[in-house]
Amino acid sequence: MSKQRTKYVCQQCGHESPGYYGRCPDCGGWNSYTEEVVTTKKQSGIALSQSKQPIPITAVEIIGHERRTTGISELDNVLGGGIVEGSLILVGGDPGIGKSTLLLQVAANLARQSLKVLYVSGEESTNQIRLRADRLNITTEHLFLLSETVFEQIHHTVVAESPDILIVDSIQTMSQAELSSAPGSVSQVREVTSGLMRLAKSRSMATFIVGHVTKTGNIAGPKVLEHIVDTVLYFEGDGSTLHRIVRSVKNRFGSTNEIALFSMTSMGLKEITNPSELFVSHIERSEPGTAIFASIEGTRPLLVELQSLVSRTNFGNPRRMSLGVDYNKLVMSIAILEKKRGLELFDQDVYVNAVGGIQLTEPALTLPMMMSIVSSFLNKPIAPGTVIIGEVGLLGEIRPVPQLEKRLQEAVKLGYKRAIVPKQADTKMKGLEIQPVENLEQAIEITFG
Repeated sequence: MSKQRTKYVCQQCGHESPGYYGRCPDCGGWNSYTEEVVTTKKQSGIALSQSKQPIPITAVEIIGHERRTTGISELDNVLGGGIVEGSLILVGGDPGIGKSTLLLQVAANLARQSLKVLYVSGEESTNQIRLRADRLNITTEHLFLLSETVFEQIHHTVVAESPDILIVDSIQTMSQAELSSAPGSVSQVREVTSGLMRLAKSRSMATFIVGHVTKTGNIAGPKVLEHIVDTVLYFEGDGSTLHRIVRSVKNRFGSTNEIALFSMTSMGLKEITNPSELFVSHIERSEPGTAIFASIEGTRPLLVELQSLVSRTNFGNPRRMSLGVDYNKLVMSIAILEKKRGLELFDQDVYVNAVGGIQLTEPALTLPMMMSIVSSFLNKPIAPGTVIIGEVGLLGEIRPVPQLEKRLQEAVKLGYKRAIVPKQADTKMKGLEIQPVENLEQAIEITFG
């Protein structure tokens, strides 16, 4: 006979405790514990292969996984070339950012390829989904809708209908009847996701899952949710802009940190084929505090405009604020400029922004960010048509960056004539004046000399 016990689970990180905590000792969240009744039962194993005994790796048969195109080339690029059969894909993002719209467009494109697609919604009725489909001009008989929140019923429908593609919107609304906890709780999210994983693998059925995000921007629920799935896609952007960025942070079938760019229109999400033009504005305009940086997002080169504003502070402690750039990188860059160049920034407020709302994380952005700060501080603009690339060390040295040639090719394609780059072997590019630098002092002299 099964036994019941009570436990407290943090709804932000999944930490379990026999007693209640006001603050989670694991993630630090306040008032995030909820009481759950747990039924202890015998767990059965999950067989994801036909072999019951260990076999040599050389004896494993290699089966080619066919990739299905989503009909959206930007999304195919993020997924590593298309949808792999049996893969489990998690899509997260803020409310209203376009997750359901994009997946409905993907479902329609796949259905037009004579694939059977089952769209399960726990947040909208079938009438509401039909209204959105009419707005997007979606008409296909191979797309089936189901409004359901109980996993057992979804499982029964999948077995009966045998769809090629399954879309679940969203995982936080789904629940297993045998669990007493509320939908959206850690236990429910974990168990339902595990059940969907078994369905996807056993039936070679590609499955999309929509996940809510917390106030910090992370996918709600336990971190194990992201470990179960094969691919994790994050939506970036906000309601104030019309463009959306889909970033791959985990992909077992392709490279990570790939991005896809879309524009939100009345007819749904439209692809942006030349993303560099989106993040670079006023190319010919010469203003102090602006620097153009050639970034690499996954395997794609992307030109981004960095803007800095340096002004005298009116308070005892100067402010440092960054948007789209890591705050710690900004503070470190200011310290290097003060130590190695002697810039007096201790009484200056410094604001740095990556135009377009993109999030930049790679180390190669430190040199262009420093040049934009110096430009604003000295009130001297950087020459138009200049792109800057480089990582600055704590000693002021300029370090080499990966995939430099690909970055420079993107700059040439958009009409840039001059590049300030780290001193690397055989750095040449037709149509581009390349000026290699070894340290911060030399970079400032060449940029503003």
